[in-house]
Amino acid sequence: MRLLSEIGDRAAALVDRAADGWLSRTGGVASVRQRELSILRRLALLSSAALVVAPAALSFVTTPAVALPAGVAAVCAGFLFSAVGSIALSRQSLAGSGLASQPAEDFYMEVSAGLVLIFDPQGNVVTVGGRDKRDFLVWMRSPEGRGFLEQIHVSDRILFLQALDQLRQGEEQATVDLRLERPSVSRDSRQFAYLRTELTARRDNDGNLVSVVSQLRDVSVEQQLRVEAQNRAADAQSANDAKSRFLAAVSHELRTPLNAILGFSDILLGEYFGKLENERQREYVGLVRDSGAHLLSVVNTMLDMSKIEAGRYELVPEPFDVAAAIRSCEAMLGLQAKAKGVSLTSRIQRGLDEVVADQRAIQQVLINLVGNAVKFTDAGGAISVDASARDGVLTLCVSDTGIGIPADKLEMLGQPFVQIQNDYTRRFEGTGLGLSLVKGLVALHGGDFAIASTPGAGTIITISIAVDGSGIRAAEAEPHDLIEFPPRLKTAPANAGLLEEGLFDGREQAKIA
Repeated sequence: MRLLSEIGDRAAALVDRAADGWLSRTGGVASVRQRELSILRRLALLSSAALVVAPAALSFVTTPAVALPAGVAAVCAGFLFSAVGSIALSRQSLAGSGLASQPAEDFYMEVSAGLVLIFDPQGNVVTVGGRDKRDFLVWMRSPEGRGFLEQIHVSDRILFLQALDQLRQGEEQATVDLRLERPSVSRDSRQFAYLRTELTARRDNDGNLVSVVSQLRDVSVEQQLRVEAQNRAADAQSANDAKSRFLAAVSHELRTPLNAILGFSDILLGEYFGKLENERQREYVGLVRDSGAHLLSVVNTMLDMSKIEAGRYELVPEPFDVAAAIRSCEAMLGLQAKAKGVSLTSRIQRGLDEVVADQRAIQQVLINLVGNAVKFTDAGGAISVDASARDGVLTLCVSDTGIGIPADKLEMLGQPFVQIQNDYTRRFEGTGLGLSLVKGLVALHGGDFAIASTPGAGTIITISIAVDGSGIRAAEAEPHDLIEFPPRLKTAPANAGLLEEGLFDGREQAKIA
């Protein structure tokens, strides 16, 4: 038994001398040695029984003088080989689980995406790691010490130092975008690398800042896409401004010759300098006059649109009688409606007082809406203009029994130069600016514009503005870049037949009138 213990100790010593360094990395020598001693004890118990059995078995085939030393030698050799093999297998299993015993910090530094830097409270780099460490260090100088701060663009250093200061003052994390200078010989010829830096504070038990863990990711591609998007937005804004200036210039230049055309056409129709010889000449002069008037109306609309888009349309709010404005609109478009066989009526709330608004703009809104209703309503149809005031809000409704608008086309309605086209509406002339101008004028008054329509049944358009003109002041007080033009349409539910307050079927509303 004593002999076996000495052999076991010598075997363990041989193995220990080959693995002392490894044992110190896998959890300490003491715990591993205790495990190996338990293995040796079990083998010693088994070998003690074999010391009796092996010589006795050999004595059957040889003399006792030979069987005793041969049996003891065989048992000792088996014990030695079993001890070495068992200890080797035990240490191999520990080596396989070495990943689990690896410190979490080292593991994080190896597998984290990007470049991982650990700063001390003064901002010096003490540790460099990260899964993409090699990719960063290909073009970066060594970031250790003050090397990282020295590579940050001068304009961004203050941002980085402010982020560190926030962590010193108690913040747990901070994010900052930095530009790092790249060497001029870089393959992609980029002067800067744009890095998004996530900073996380590490504190001791007293809450004092011990270090800062920073994870850096290259966002140069995102920055390039952001710059390109900004450039496209700037180009689109510039193109829109150029379009507005062009429309304003063209409109202004066209008005002078159009006024001359209209004036001389009126003189010829009045026959102030001699009678026209036949009816055909009189008809042609009338066509010239009507065409000039239509073109002048389009030019004026384009000019008003360009002013609204440029934010230069000035409203002149003043008290005026809404009923008088509606009756004036009826007088202007009544003959056109009568010639087409359409009835045009109005219903005005009894005792409706004056409102404060731009009279010319409201008149323009009514003319455009009623004109569209007359244009898209067949003979035998009806058009109604309603006006009422309640709770300080003036509501104007123009309803018709015309062709109506499909629900999926309502979102497009009111965009400049856009018309809802189908086989039926192609025969109607127009530029698609009427409703856009209406929406713009209503928005300048701080009002609301809503539409409900059913194909084949009719359309109703509702406009609401403040009676006292307060909506104008509210719209002017808003920042100009927040004003949406044209304003977004407020659509009623697709099933216009289901009546709600303020939303009703255009045909029924017009028939009541």
